[in-house]
This record gives sequence, structure tokens and C-alpha cells, in this order.
Amino acid sequence: MTTQNLYEKLGGEATIAKVVDYFYELVLADETVNHFFKNTDMDKQRKHQTKFISFALGGPNQYTGMSMAKAHEGMNIQPEHFNAIATHLTNALVHFGVSQEDIDTAITKVASLKEDVLYK
Repeated sequence: MTTQNLYEKLGGEATIAKVVDYFYELVLADETVNHFFKNTDMDKQRKHQTKFISFALGGPNQYTGMSMAKAHEGMNIQPEHFNAIATHLTNALVHFGVSQEDIDTAITKVASLKEDVLYK
């Protein structure tokens, strides 16, 4: 019996793209974090984030972006911003019926990037 990784379990890149789209709806509606995306090409951002999350959850490595530290340089992201983003990701995963166990796994992976994102 082969164990599916989280990427496969969630339905692959097509499903992750839907989660990312909904995630950004939540983010852009949140006054505490939407200013970080004011000058962002959101179509490009959504595609980029889908590749990144797909890779982070065990999918094929199609991520060719900057390191997390470099990508967030000059943004001065604070813990409350990071936590808001993690909450929106959690809510997007819940919205698509992902189990709490799998959400916990995904959020643990996101939390491992915290030091590369904060205070840059």
C-alpha cells in the first residue's frame, strides 16, 4: 500500500490552485495584511503561490522563485501578519473540506518558514 503525500491527498495542483484562489480572496479582504499585496500582480502571485504550496506539500518541484527571506525582504512582516496569513490558509483549507489532521500538517510546514519571513 502506497501512502499518498499531502499534495496527492488534496487532489494535486488543480485543487491547490482553487485553495490558493480562495485564500487570496480572504487575504485581500483583510485590512491587516492586504496592503502587502497593493502593488502585486495577483494572477502571477496566485500561480507562483500554487507552485510553491504544491511543492511544500510534496508535489513536483516547479517552484523557481526567490528564497523566502529574499521574497519578503523590506516587508517587515510582524507575527500578527504571519498569523493572519496562516489563519486565512487554514480557513481556505477548511472551506475545501480538508481534514483537521491534514490542515495541521500543512500549517506546520508553513510555520517552519516563519523565521525566513518575519522582520525582513
